[in-house]
Amino acid sequence: MSQNTPATLAPALTGERADLLETLAKHRDFLRFTANGLTDEQAGLRTTASALCIGGLIKHVTSVERNWVSFIVDGPSAMGDFDKMTEADFARRADEFRMLPGDTLAAVLEDYAGVARRTDELVASLPDLDASHPLPSAPWFAPGKEWSARRALLHVIAETSQHAGHADIIRESLDGAKTMG
Repeated sequence: MSQNTPATLAPALTGERADLLETLAKHRDFLRFTANGLTDEQAGLRTTASALCIGGLIKHVTSVERNWVSFIVDGPSAMGDFDKMTEADFARRADEFRMLPGDTLAAVLEDYAGVARRTDELVASLPDLDASHPLPSAPWFAPGKEWSARRALLHVIAETSQHAGHADIIRESLDGAKTMG
């Protein structure tokens, strides 16, 4: 193969892995679509009673996907211990939900695309979707519970879908545009 041969000549995924990636891609597209044509300022606007904005939602979903993929690879240590979070940790977490000075929509979307590529590559190459790790310590997880790679990916899909819906409402409130119907 020459250096110019596209990598797409590898066999296409089928079955469960293809279904997971297709579903995740669909909901990523819904989320990204809410940002079409927005300025950086518009991406940071709160248009509902919620503190959420489109750019912040994309930042948050990027972080969620990045963290869960790290969990799949490295286990609970990749996510940290919620019980040991400091005020600074909580402040950084809150910053995921808003556009900060210096944030650009283009950079937020580029970061999201990079995380998506990493996830897609992992799903395609992971030896076993049943491989599991104990969940990190957090009040929303039952002690001693484990999640498989599959379960973590389903959680990423659910988070992406939920936040795409939030972003759709925010966008409709911003300028009347509807991204999902």
